Amino acid sequence: MKKELLSMAPHIGIFGKRNVGKSSLINSLTGQKIAIVSDIPGTTTDPIGKRMEILPLGPVYIVDTAGIDDEGELGKERVKKSLEVLGKTDLIILVTTYSTFNDFDRDFIGRMKKKRENIFVVFSKMDIEKRDENLLNWIKNEKLEYLEVSSKTGENILKLREKIASLLKEVITSDIILKDKIDKNDIVVQVIPIDSAAPKGRIILPQEQVLREMLDVNSISVVVQHSELEESLKILKRKPKLVITDSQVVDYVAKVVPDDIFITTYSIVFSRLKGDLKEYIRGLKVLKELKDGDKIFIAEACTHHPQPDDIGRYKIPKWIEGYTGKKLNFVMNPGVMIHQNLEDSKLVIMCGSCMINRKEVLSRIEKAKDKNIPVTNYGVIISHIHNALKRTIKIFDDVYEEYIKIFPELK
Repeated sequence: MKKELLSMAPHIGIFGKRNVGKSSLINSLTGQKIAIVSDIPGTTTDPIGKRMEILPLGPVYIVDTAGIDDEGELGKERVKKSLEVLGKTDLIILVTTYSTFNDFDRDFIGRMKKKRENIFVVFSKMDIEKRDENLLNWIKNEKLEYLEVSSKTGENILKLREKIASLLKEVITSDIILKDKIDKNDIVVQVIPIDSAAPKGRIILPQEQVLREMLDVNSISVVVQHSELEESLKILKRKPKLVITDSQVVDYVAKVVPDDIFITTYSIVFSRLKGDLKEYIRGLKVLKELKDGDKIFIAEACTHHPQPDDIGRYKIPKWIEGYTGKKLNFVMNPGVMIHQNLEDSKLVIMCGSCMINRKEVLSRIEKAKDKNIPVTNYGVIISHIHNALKRTIKIFDDVYEEYIKIFPELK
């Protein structure tokens, strides 16, 4: 599995107290010794991830975490690292044993259920543990599914793989980017600017994924830079169904492409795939309320060396200040979203999130909403500022209707 495509694979988190068999279980599931196994509690420190195939589901990403009952200052840091995995996890496997199951496990289960997380209980060490019927009755009353396994003998490991595949089928979301809107032989023009931020010798992941999906549906793909877009439209004998562009040149594309041709941006289609496009549109309302000095939190999903014309650090702040007429305080946070920095923010702006999975995107949105902070993303706010959002979302009927409800004056 390509490293970048981890963002499209279901994530499985292995949780539990120290020394209950988590590392042994992940080694048995993957068929490799990727986690250190020891009788000494607390051997696993930072979360350890492994890509694997679980048939018939396909690629998944499994993460082994440190014991969530770890102690001491270092132990608290380990627990913090482990709990950060929850924001990315589509399925939680709580590993425990009959003899060690206690209120700590019950509390963890309760918290996960309250957050509506998908949780499955695995009783490990079944080769040496005695079954506790009272505990199983409690598990059943909590409406939880469970399985007994032995990493030592391999008993029920295959069943566990099958169970994981079954559970993930119920929780993973659609992988449709645009193919529900594009038919065979439709012409799709992709506008891909090659500037200082473009990786040498290749195109970026969202562009690559859209192009592949368009090939999968047997549409006709035309790929150009924005400087060649106008001439390309003249050459085509049949008008395109859709023009999809990098957000940075959406204002130019909206002017060049006739109104009877749909346009959208890569960031917007990935917002639909992974995030909450309607919530991003609602977040735009706060722009009219901003005052000088207000803090805008820009949450990028990955770290990279900033270029002179970096989209998040330079272009978006410049565009927003030009649009609002206010001098604002922009805080850039690449990588893991730092919760304590959010409190006094007036708006959270997320990137296209191509490098993280949908669960993490939704988790980031919820963290902002929990603090009553509006949230939007790069593609939506750029289109809005350049008066192109009405066009870039029109191909998505339900989103367009929501937009008109929120901004009836723009109908």
